[in-house]
Amino acid sequence: MNTLAIPEQFSRALQQLPLVAILRGLTPQEAPAIGHALVDSGFALIEVPLNSPRPLDSIAALAAEHPNHLIGAGTVLSTAQVREVHAAGGRIIISPHFDPAVVHEAVRLGLACVPGVATPSEAFAALAAGAHALKLFPAELITPTVLKAMRAVLPAEVQLLPVGGITPDNMASYLSAGANGFGLGSALYKPGCTEQQVREAAQRFVQALRG
Repeated sequence: MNTLAIPEQFSRALQQLPLVAILRGLTPQEAPAIGHALVDSGFALIEVPLNSPRPLDSIAALAAEHPNHLIGAGTVLSTAQVREVHAAGGRIIISPHFDPAVVHEAVRLGLACVPGVATPSEAFAALAAGAHALKLFPAELITPTVLKAMRAVLPAEVQLLPVGGITPDNMASYLSAGANGFGLGSALYKPGCTEQQVREAAQRFVQALRG
């Protein structure tokens, strides 16, 4: 197991491959195969949203199988959920919104925390609360032009990750505007996808990022 503090592990994982796999709808039965498809493709960051079937079981299974990767939860809405994810072995807390209590609890437990923001006001408030990166959500509303304007006023070291509607075809325009990485949802995984389908989609995203 990596002995670095989790936020530092998170930073290194973003440097390795700044793509977060969002596995909404994943079941515990699917988790091992889908996890291997992603890890084999270079992914170091995997999120299981809490509105998935038995999400804590999937998080626990993925964390046990891939101890050197950062496995965590998305759609985290309360401090109680932060504690549940931590108890299951999750090490990343990702939310669709900014709730200072959720951020504070994640930081207290030593977890990486990525709240969702859509405005500069939310972004600065989240950073002041201790967020380790910012999820720009929904990216359908935060166009590359908007992202560029936010990038101009936010601290240069802040990691900005657009989420929502990201595909291999639209990543380049976000990167040019100042995005550091992405959260990948249904274009990477949706319920019913096979291991091979996820592997092929993951490789397309990696190629687009590096191409």
